Amino acid sequence: MKKKILIIDDEKSIRLILEATFKELFEVISLDDGEKALNYLQSGNLPDLIICDIQMPNIDGFQFIEKIRNSGFFEDIPLIMLSGSEESKDRIKCFELGADDYILKPFNPKELMARVSRRLAAREVYLKRGGI
Repeated sequence: MKKKILIIDDEKSIRLILEATFKELFEVISLDDGEKALNYLQSGNLPDLIICDIQMPNIDGFQFIEKIRNSGFFEDIPLIMLSGSEESKDRIKCFELGADDYILKPFNPKELMARVSRRLAAREVYLKRGGI
């Protein structure tokens, strides 16, 4: 069974690039804002990894990180943030809120695939050890 990746980005072109990058190896769910993504998660859908933009309508990436990391249900899902901001303060804020990685746009799809693969492999080891 394919692992599931949730993509959240308000830019359709970015979603299409990400879908094309991952669709052969993963089941890809693509949404255009953080609020829809939270509703998706709260409906019982659990992806193996989330890729999320920072600047989005309704619930931005910072708020999304806070909500899932404080949820009690989704805090162990690997979360990779995408952003056009090179500001160190934005990267630091993402990591402090609980993001696992931060990638600048424009990104190299091969690099992103390598990072996703690494995060998923680390999660497998974590889960096999009982989540300790």
